[in-house]
Amino acid sequence: MFECVINISEGQNQTLLTAMDEAAGPSLRDRHSDQWHNRSVFTLINEASDLVGDVRQLLTTAFALLDIGQHQGVHPRRGVVDVVPFVPLDEHTLDEAVELRDALGAWVAEHCALPVFFYGPLAAGERTLPDVRRMAFRSLPPDLGPLEADGRSGAVTIGARPLLVAWNIWLDASLDRAKELASALRQPGVRTLGLTVGASTQVSCNVIDVTTVSLAALYDQVAAGLTGNEALLRAELVGLAPQVILDHVPPARWATLGLSPEATIEVRRTRPHSAGLSATL
Repeated sequence: MFECVINISEGQNQTLLTAMDEAAGPSLRDRHSDQWHNRSVFTLINEASDLVGDVRQLLTTAFALLDIGQHQGVHPRRGVVDVVPFVPLDEHTLDEAVELRDALGAWVAEHCALPVFFYGPLAAGERTLPDVRRMAFRSLPPDLGPLEADGRSGAVTIGARPLLVAWNIWLDASLDRAKELASALRQPGVRTLGLTVGASTQVSCNVIDVTTVSLAALYDQVAAGLTGNEALLRAELVGLAPQVILDHVPPARWATLGLSPEATIEVRRTRPHSAGLSATL
C-alpha cells in the first residue's frame, strides 16, 4: 500500500469539500480542514493501481471547482492542488513512490496542462519541498508542463517521501514570538513556521524524523519558552500519524498532544472514508 497526502487550497466551503470527498473515492481515509489556513489535507491510502485512480479523480475535481485567484489563507501555496506526496507503506520502497510521483506528474502536465514541480529523490540529487517553495518560478523552472503558473489552478508540486507528521501548536502570543518559538524548535528532523491564525498564532510543524522525534518534547519546549501572559492553547494533529509517534509519548499525554490510536495510519488504513473525516476547525 501507499499513502498520498493531498494538500488542497480550500478549507471553508462545505459543499465543495463534500464534492472532493466523494471524488477521492474508497481510498480516502481522512480529511482535515482548517478555515484559517483555508486548506484541507486529504489522506488517501490504497494499493497503487486503485490509489492512482482516486488521486486523479480528486485532482480533476479540485481543478474544476477551485480558483487560486480567489483564494485567501495564511498557509503558503502554489496552486489549488498545492502538494501531492506519495509515501510508501509496508514493504514498498521510496523508489516505487518515485515512480508513482513521476507518472502522476506526467499526467498532470499532459492532461491538465499545468506546471509540475517534483520533490524528493531526483537524478540531480535530493530536492525538498522548502526548496520548491523558495525557488519555484524564480531560479527553478517547472520540471514538466508550462513554464508559467495557470491563472486559475496555479501549479502542482508532487513528491515522494518517507512518513511525515504534520502537527500544530496553537498559541496566545504575538506573531513575532510564534516565529521565535518556531525557530527554536527547528532541527534536521523538524521543520517549522510561525503563523497568524485568526485571533491566535501557531507554530506549524512538519516532523520528518518520525522514528526519534517526540511531540511531547516539542510541546514542552514551546511551553517552557512562553513568558508573561503568553499561553499554549492546544496541540493539533493534521491528518494521520504512524503508531510510532504515539509510542514515543506516554498514553496519558496523547489527548493533550492531539493524538489518538484512532488517528493512526495503522488503524485508519482499514476503515472506509466515512469513518475517518476530521471536523473543520
